[in-house]
Amino acid sequence: MIEGEHKMNDRFQDTPKNEKATFVVSVQFTQNATWQGNITWTEQKKTVAFRSALEMLKLMDDAVSAAPDAEARAKWD
Repeated sequence: MIEGEHKMNDRFQDTPKNEKATFVVSVQFTQNATWQGNITWTEQKKTVAFRSALEMLKLMDDAVSAAPDAEARAKWD
């Protein structure tokens, strides 16, 4: 087994398998070959602006992930 693969598998085991999240994404601009806009996490009734598609995906990951390694992640707060 590859070392990184083990860490990734542990991370997914921390996330409840049946937990789902619903997002409403509003893309307002497309600049620098990416999206800017707002994302709403409907279950928590939180809305955050994002500056890139990568940041939007990090926000989604943060919402569904229970892993504590939150240093490089986007935040909903």
